[in-house]
Amino acid sequence: MPFIRSTDAAVHEIHGVRFVSYARTDTGSRDLAAWRGEVPAGTPGRPHVISREEVFYVLSGRLRFTVDGESAELAPGDAAVAPAGSELTVTNATDRPAQMWVTTRTGLTAALPDGTTLTPPWAA
Repeated sequence: MPFIRSTDAAVHEIHGVRFVSYARTDTGSRDLAAWRGEVPAGTPGRPHVISREEVFYVLSGRLRFTVDGESAELAPGDAAVAPAGSELTVTNATDRPAQMWVTTRTGLTAALPDGTTLTPPWAA
């Protein structure tokens, strides 16, 4: 199906962040997953190592991205690319919520510091 309505979006929440998933295998995408991340004010980032490249585009607010130890605060219109195998943290240290658009290849996994692996349903 080439069109995905907002009513088809699946919503997931983890670590205080809301993931609104649009493009994924069960909506007809074979290769790419895309979602909107809604990060509340004052949300600390959780470091994790990603299995696939991710591209982030800030829609609103300000977010701090740390990719393999290199950090930058990004504003609306700014983007970040995190390569596969990199350690990634996304933090909202401001007093306002922020939103980002994220795209990756389907099948993304994230290895957490405690050794567990997360297979996010929004990237299936």
